[in-house]
Parts: sequence; C-alpha cells; structure tokens
Amino acid sequence: MSAIIHSSAIVEKGAQLFDDVSIDAYAYVGKMVSLGKGTHVCHHATIDGRTQVGENNVIHPYAYVGAPTHDVKYMGGFPGLRIGNGNTFREYCTVHTATKEESETVLGNNNLLLAYAHVAHDCTVGNNVIMSSQAALGGHVVLCDFTNIGWSAGIHQFCRIGKYSMVGALSKTTQDVIPYMLADGNPSRVRYPNVVNLRRHNFSDQQISQIKKIFKIFYSSGLNKAQAIEKIKSEFIISDLLNEFLSFVDSTSRGFA
Repeated sequence: MSAIIHSSAIVEKGAQLFDDVSIDAYAYVGKMVSLGKGTHVCHHATIDGRTQVGENNVIHPYAYVGAPTHDVKYMGGFPGLRIGNGNTFREYCTVHTATKEESETVLGNNNLLLAYAHVAHDCTVGNNVIMSSQAALGGHVVLCDFTNIGWSAGIHQFCRIGKYSMVGALSKTTQDVIPYMLADGNPSRVRYPNVVNLRRHNFSDQQISQIKKIFKIFYSSGLNKAQAIEKIKSEFIISDLLNEFLSFVDSTSRGFA
C-alpha cells in the first residue's frame, strides 16, 4: 500500500517514502529524508536533514529527528543520520545529524527513546536500548546493545556505555561504563553488576556469578587496571562474556566510571 499523507502535512519534494508509511496532520518531512516501510510519523513531528529512517519506526508528536548538529565545529554541508528498524521516538525527542558531511549519527534497531530524550551529533546507539525521559547524550557517545539510561541522566562526550549496563537516574557520567554494570551518582560510579537487566535477558546464574567475580576483582581488589585484567584472565575460561569485557576495557580512551 502506498504512503498515506494527511492533507495538512508537509512533505518536501525529494523525500522518499516507501510502502505503508503514514504521515499525520501538521507533520513535516524534509527533502533529503527517506522513510522505510511501515514507519509512522505522528502529528506535529519533524523529520529533516539527510536522514535515513528504516522500517516500522514511530515518531511521536513534536519529536525532531534529523535536527542540525549543535557542534560549533560544523562547517556546512549535509551530515547524516541513519536509523534502523522498529524504533520508537516519544514526544519531544531530539536526534541530531553528525557534524562532518561524510559522517553519520547512527541508531540501530528496536530502541525506545522516551519524552525529551536527546541524542547529539555523531553518537552511535546500538540495539534494544532504552533512554528514559530527559536523558541526554553528548556528541560521539556510544551506547552498546541492551543498555538503559535512566531519567535525566547525562552522558559526557565520547563516553561509551557497555552492553547490558545501566546509568541511574540523575547521574552524570564522564567516563566509560564497562559491560554488565550499574553506574549511579554525580559523578557516576559503578555500584554493582546490573543483575536485573542480566536476568531479563536470560543470563544464567553461572554467568551472573562470573560477572559478580569480575566486578569484585576489577573494582574491589585494590589492583591496578593491568593487574586486575591479568587476574581475571587467569581465573576465567575464555568466553563471549569475558571477551566482551576484555575488548571493552582494552579500547577505552576516557578511563572507567
């Protein structure tokens, strides 16, 4: 079925709309936008910029997806924003395009951004991420798969939040949060493994026990980073879980919360 466009909506010439797209009253779709099959743009929502939106996304009223970067280094041109499938952008969300023309802000699949959540320029958001209301990402932030950012939490530029981890409400995060952990506070500190999220995603008791031991060695043993990593390597059999942790720790540029 072809796109359904309300008579009061504005869809600029050049926009690409695939089958089953619906655009409600007073919505705006810019000339460089591509909307994938089944995507729904609710009333008064705005999709602009060089923005590619995948299939079955929902953009709620007054959300602004594809807004220009706030970065003062922006020198003109049309940087991009690329969005996967099955995402929900609730009311008043803002998602910005990248800063340099050859770059993109990227969101994966099945993410939920609640009211007033903000994704800044050049961020990379993985899959199955939840950003609570008023949560905000600075530029170049990376949210890995299955992360949860609490209400009104702020993530500093260039930080990474590891898989299955959570940043608590009202937290200020200025360093990386390693996978599987819960960080909270101002500035945020890793408090404990994110057990609730791990259980929700079917981690076994054995895996959760291993993560708890990694937490104790890395944060509570009094060892420095190199010593802690060597101890962890010596005590655990190599697995996907351990490789995820080791790879993340090895690639940090900001240190760890």
